[in-house]
Amino acid sequence: MDIIQQRLEREFNLNLITTAPGVRYRITKTDGEIIEVDNPSRWPNQSEIAKTEEPVILATILSNEEYVGAILKLVEDKRGKQKTFEYVSSSRVMLHYELPLNEIVLDFYDRLKSVSRGYASLDYHFAGYWESPMVKLDILVAGDPVDALSTIVHRDFAYERGRALAAKMKELIPRQMFEVAIQASIGAKVIARETVPAMRKNVLAKCYGGDITRKRKLLEKQKARRHPARGLSCCIEGWRRQRLSQATDCEFHRGVCKSQRLP
Repeated sequence: MDIIQQRLEREFNLNLITTAPGVRYRITKTDGEIIEVDNPSRWPNQSEIAKTEEPVILATILSNEEYVGAILKLVEDKRGKQKTFEYVSSSRVMLHYELPLNEIVLDFYDRLKSVSRGYASLDYHFAGYWESPMVKLDILVAGDPVDALSTIVHRDFAYERGRALAAKMKELIPRQMFEVAIQASIGAKVIARETVPAMRKNVLAKCYGGDITRKRKLLEKQKARRHPARGLSCCIEGWRRQRLSQATDCEFHRGVCKSQRLP
């Protein structure tokens, strides 16, 4: 993917932003209507959802016996269900697993090759739909949602994914003259929060002892000089210009999964 993007940018002078891959979910609403959603921005309100189904694949993994333990742990972390386990030779093992498609489209193949040191092959085909409690995870920066970072996750893993996304955002957003709150939320419920601390001058450096009132007065005076409303747009636009030109949304989500070892 990176090689293709670099060639397109170099040979055709294109400015590309590669987004994270997604899958198509089947949602049954409370009024009986069935819709298919492939983008978090089109996800209906949680109160309108009666049932959510996600696509499932049947995966065939062939590897050496010595890597079976690591591979089993990987597929279990990806919510896989074992179908068969058989030896095709004295040292070769074939596994058949049912896996949610959204768990393998991003980094599953890379991690499979990593845990098996390259001695594993993967083949899969579409096997139908599962009913799963999927939810929309929103990322808010200073109270404003960032649509590009919204994602659909399993409810059981929403907290860990939200913590990881918020921590990654804290590393990417530069410090401002005011605090920037980064929140991960499901609907109106905030499940994780990180704060980018304010960058400020040490106005207490010239104070040597004395009454605390003087120090408090200097801090309040400094606080009054800040303009969060005016600086918020600078914060968001500065981060977008700095980061979207260097790292893509796909790389951001892949980096979170690798650094946090999320399922």
